[in-house]
Amino acid sequence: MLSILATLPFPLRFLAFLGAVGLLWLPLALPLYLTFSSDPNLTTITVMGALALVFLGVLSRWSPLVYERSGWKDYGLVGSLRNFTDWLQGLGLGVTFTLALFLTQGLLGWTQWQAPGENFGQIILEGSLTGLGVGFAEEVFFRGWLLTELERDYSSKTALWLNGAFFAILHFLKPLGEVLRTLPQFPALFLLGVILAQARRRRGYRLGYSIGLHGGLVWAYYALNVGQILKPLGRVPDWITGVDGNPLAGLMGLLFLTLLGLAVRIGAGRKSSSLGSEAE
Repeated sequence: MLSILATLPFPLRFLAFLGAVGLLWLPLALPLYLTFSSDPNLTTITVMGALALVFLGVLSRWSPLVYERSGWKDYGLVGSLRNFTDWLQGLGLGVTFTLALFLTQGLLGWTQWQAPGENFGQIILEGSLTGLGVGFAEEVFFRGWLLTELERDYSSKTALWLNGAFFAILHFLKPLGEVLRTLPQFPALFLLGVILAQARRRRGYRLGYSIGLHGGLVWAYYALNVGQILKPLGRVPDWITGVDGNPLAGLMGLLFLTLLGLAVRIGAGRKSSSLGSEAE
C-alpha cells in the first residue's frame, strides 16, 4: 500500500516522511516533556532521544515499504571495513581542519589560546559523543535518506545544490531575531552541506567518510569552545572571524571550507586511484 508513495514527486514524499516521524514521535514526546519539565536539560535529552529512535525506526522501514529495497544499503550504511576506514579518515580530517582554522587565527593574532581546565578530559569525551551522535544522525538524514530521495527526481547537480540548501535551511528553524543575527552562517552551512554530499559520492556512496568528517568538525569545535581554550581578542570584525566566535559565520570559515572541499576532492581522487591500482 505504501508503495504508492514511490510514484509521488519529491516534495510530497518529503512531507510524508516527516509526517510519519512526527505522528510517531509526538505521543512519546508529550509525556516525556510533562514528566521531566522541571529539568530542561533532561527534558531535551529524553525528547530528542525519542525523536532519534523514531527517526531511525521510520528510516529503516521507508525503503523496504516504499521501494521494496534495502534502506541501509541505499543510504550508504553497509557494514564494511571500507566504511569504517572512511569514517576514521573523515574524523581525522574534520579535527585537523578545525584545529588548523583556529591555529591560523592565533598566528594572525586574532585569537589567544589558553591553558585547558582540569575538566578538559571530560569535555573531550563529551565532545566525542556529541560529534558521533550529531555526525551520525545528520548524515544519515541529509546525505543518506535526503540525498537518495533527491537523486530519484532531479539531476546530480540539482540534487547536490538542493541537499546543501536543505541542510542550511533546516539549521535555521529558530526565532526570527536569532535567524537574522546568525544569518552569516547560512552560506557556510550551504557549502558544508554540498561538501559532505560530494564526500559521500566520491566514496562510492558509502556514508562513513561524511559521518566521520561531520563528527570531527563538531567534536573539535565542542572541545575548543566549551573548554574555553580560545579567547577572541576583538582585533578584527565578527564578519571575518565569525559571529559569537563561530567560524561558520565569518569569512575565515568560508575560506577554510573552500580548502576543505578541495581536500575532500583530492583525498577521494587518491583513494580511487589506490583502489584502482589494487584491482589491477
